[in-house]
Amino acid sequence: MTEDLAGQSPGPVAGASPAGPDPYENRRQVLYWRLLARLLDGEEQPALESASLGVVEDIGLPSALLDPGTSLDSVVQRHPELAAEFDGLMTPEDDADGSRDRAAEVRRAALVSKVLLNVFATGSSPVTAEQLARWQSDAGWLERALGCPPGGLRGGRASGAGLDGGGLGPELAAIEADLVGRMRLREVLADPALAARLTPSMSLIEQLLRDKGNLSGVALANAKSLIRRYVEEVAEVLRTQVEKATVGELDRSVPPKRVFRNLDLDRTIWKNLTNWSPEEERLYVDRLYYRHTVRRTTPQRLIVVVDQSGSMVDSMVNCTILASIFAGLPKVDVHLIAYDTRSIDLTPWVHDPFDVLLRTNLGGGNDGPVAMAMARPKIAEPKNTVMVWISDFYEFDRSQPLFEGIEAVHRSGVKFIPVGSVTSSGRQEVNPWFRERFKALGTPVVSGHINKLVHELKTFLT
Repeated sequence: MTEDLAGQSPGPVAGASPAGPDPYENRRQVLYWRLLARLLDGEEQPALESASLGVVEDIGLPSALLDPGTSLDSVVQRHPELAAEFDGLMTPEDDADGSRDRAAEVRRAALVSKVLLNVFATGSSPVTAEQLARWQSDAGWLERALGCPPGGLRGGRASGAGLDGGGLGPELAAIEADLVGRMRLREVLADPALAARLTPSMSLIEQLLRDKGNLSGVALANAKSLIRRYVEEVAEVLRTQVEKATVGELDRSVPPKRVFRNLDLDRTIWKNLTNWSPEEERLYVDRLYYRHTVRRTTPQRLIVVVDQSGSMVDSMVNCTILASIFAGLPKVDVHLIAYDTRSIDLTPWVHDPFDVLLRTNLGGGNDGPVAMAMARPKIAEPKNTVMVWISDFYEFDRSQPLFEGIEAVHRSGVKFIPVGSVTSSGRQEVNPWFRERFKALGTPVVSGHINKLVHELKTFLT
């Protein structure tokens, strides 16, 4: 098969017989067979490499597209005209008349092969900070090719498009986690120059949170800096999403504040039209009208309970940041509890998610009833309380006691929101036993994009 593909001429197709070999299809096959060979084996196949080089050069693309050691940033830097081609590359639109541009398909195959090879052929050797940074950048190009913002599929800071890239998010996150695991992270953190090359990501933050107890001095300071950067960048995205909602109805019992920014110019003109002077062509204004901006709100209490076991890291980080944002809203009283086999009240630090994350200890088991015993006394007015419980709900012999506690809280009038995962991409397995019971209780599990939880909370709290 390799010899047949390599032996096909990559030359022009003018005059080719419709019944003969399709040169365009052969070129695409050469490029994709080479991609598969490199992904599955990692070793070069001389015939496929030679044939692919002939195809790439013949269609006017740089040979650097075939070099796995060349990052996409480098390719685009040398050939800036290609940048636009990578955007939406893997979400092509069909031609209006249904025809196929065969030459464009070959070109697309060459570009797609480069993106996929750089992202999925990661080898098994130790990874440097520079290699991780390069992979993160290449993964960003793959996300752009799929029509997502860089970081959008891996639970990154710029996500929010609601796209899943065909379910690639968890796979990309797993590859990144593997690369982070193969990196001598402590040595990198101890060197400020190397640490500066790291780009904070969920996989990296998880590793830093797990290992923070073993770090000290410069390494610990660099780890904290990376965590804070990630927290601030995610918070900026989530804060925008939260602030998009109106907060309560306008309270017209409160007089509008008479400042220029509240001036209702249209209403002012309309109400003063009777003062128009045709002779002078001038409108005399004897009263100004202002917009109401104060909104009527009811004090609400938000209780967030977070399972800090290792499987819930992504959700824990996102929801901790989200809790701090809601804590900044007027008349929202936020309480935060984290638990494994014990529970800890993190409410005093809820306004600073960075401080909260440093106080968590990932891993270990989980004991939901212990957390519920700490959370229930915080319920003062059930009708004005929402309780968000983030967990995969694998409680084993404690399942029934925990569900009974949750059921009692729900029936008291508390808005209970069970959360299986609140990530920017990925999926999370939730205990089917709990999932079915929550559904029957009328409180289905929120799982998936963090926008879902933002919407639920805004609906209740605003």
